[in-house]
Amino acid sequence: MQKTKIIEAKENHKRLDIFLTEELKDDFDFSRSMVQKIIEKGNVTINQEVVTIAKKTIEPNDIIEIIIPEPESTEIEPEKLDLKIVYEDQDLLIIDKENNMVVHPGAGNKSGTVVNGLLGQMQNLSSIGGVERPGIVHRLDKQTTGLLIVAKNDKTHRLLTQMLVDHQIYKEYIALVWGEFEENEGVIEAPIGRHENDRKKMSVTHTNSKYAKTSFKVLERFNNATLLQLSIETGRTHQIRVHLNFIKHPVINDPVYGRKNEKPTAFGQYLHAAKLMFIHPITKQEININSPLPEEFNVMIKKMEEDK
Repeated sequence: MQKTKIIEAKENHKRLDIFLTEELKDDFDFSRSMVQKIIEKGNVTINQEVVTIAKKTIEPNDIIEIIIPEPESTEIEPEKLDLKIVYEDQDLLIIDKENNMVVHPGAGNKSGTVVNGLLGQMQNLSSIGGVERPGIVHRLDKQTTGLLIVAKNDKTHRLLTQMLVDHQIYKEYIALVWGEFEENEGVIEAPIGRHENDRKKMSVTHTNSKYAKTSFKVLERFNNATLLQLSIETGRTHQIRVHLNFIKHPVINDPVYGRKNEKPTAFGQYLHAAKLMFIHPITKQEININSPLPEEFNVMIKKMEEDK
């Protein structure tokens, strides 16, 4: 059911979208872009006249009426998937994602995703990601295991998104890669954009690309393979996988960026989101979560140690 809110303006020379964002903050906590969409759809009147221009200036004593639209419905089916939740409070939760699980529905993946599981066990999720990605602040690839942050409300979602932009969320990964490193640590700075010939892939390119930075540290050396600890300062699509392939050390069993002569396995690529550390955007408490390596990962490491 739609809601209507009537506000009398007491300030002069303020933009309509800014004014409504501030006035609706306590009740709805809308972002300014969301308020702008509501205005543009003709859901706001000033003195009983419909206004569709978000930057219109309001005057003292203007009577502003806003119709709050109903949340969009979704066709995504809730499922009981027994997601492994390693942290939860009233504002956010952190999932330890299993292997071969897609984060949100898309072409060819309408069920069995993290979002299906969230809808099956959560009452409240943020709406900023849209009806297809409720609560999803950032993503992990299908075959990347480990830690994933989910927002329960829009305010927390916006704050977490800004923290990612400002590099205030530390994300650490563990990867098994091909080849041996001479150095013990290093930094990869190379722009990432769509592959020129395969639009489903990303690549290091200077055409329509964005800055990307990945730091790595050698944890253990094997015969023609290396165990790495990695952290990223930017969150580009497939960033770690693309950067490691760029320096000729692709992730072992990576189905897209790995060695062409590798045989695909049920487990897939050996890349794990192992650690998250950040200051909670609402409580201001430090969140420090670690995820142990999957058993298949440990089995591969043990095999490589035996082959030294």
